[in-house]
Amino acid sequence: MATAHNVYVPEGTFGVLDAGEIPVQTADWSNGLAASMSQGALIVTGIHTGAIQATATALTGPPAASTDAFWEEIVEVSVNVPTGLLRVESLERGPVGGLVSLSPAGPGWYRLRVHARGRNILPDKVSAEPVEDYLLVTWPAPQSDADIIRSSNRIDHAPNMPQPQQPAPTRSPEQEALRRRLLRG
Repeated sequence: MATAHNVYVPEGTFGVLDAGEIPVQTADWSNGLAASMSQGALIVTGIHTGAIQATATALTGPPAASTDAFWEEIVEVSVNVPTGLLRVESLERGPVGGLVSLSPAGPGWYRLRVHARGRNILPDKVSAEPVEDYLLVTWPAPQSDADIIRSSNRIDHAPNMPQPQQPAPTRSPEQEALRRRLLRG
């Protein structure tokens, strides 16, 4: 059984990243929870800064439909993994020790199902103790459109941003601050 680990979240986001790459300029923020990029994805939290709990599981095929009422939000996105090194990462502290690699089949396309709970507890606040839980599940799968399995007000009111191949989207102040920080390196 996979165990949950603390992940430090700066500026409301943590990553499911391939070899630590963060091509934030390609992020599709449209579903409000999992922003897929040209490689990897960013996960949007409720808190601005602090700790969340994350569990990661890699499967060989799609999991059964989630009927667990514990999860308030569930979104699936396709994730490109060119190097085969997909891991849960703090954008400030790097890979989270103790969580499994999410690309055991090596390079290629994976489906990432993100389960979230607690994003409305301390929105845009700081929390040293985790108040949010995430379950990240991957399996090899061809690229396909995002799918919102279980929605919430946060997802329903997510900015309707265009896909990455269209002109640059308008970003929230938090997203713009993160983008500037990531581009500075």
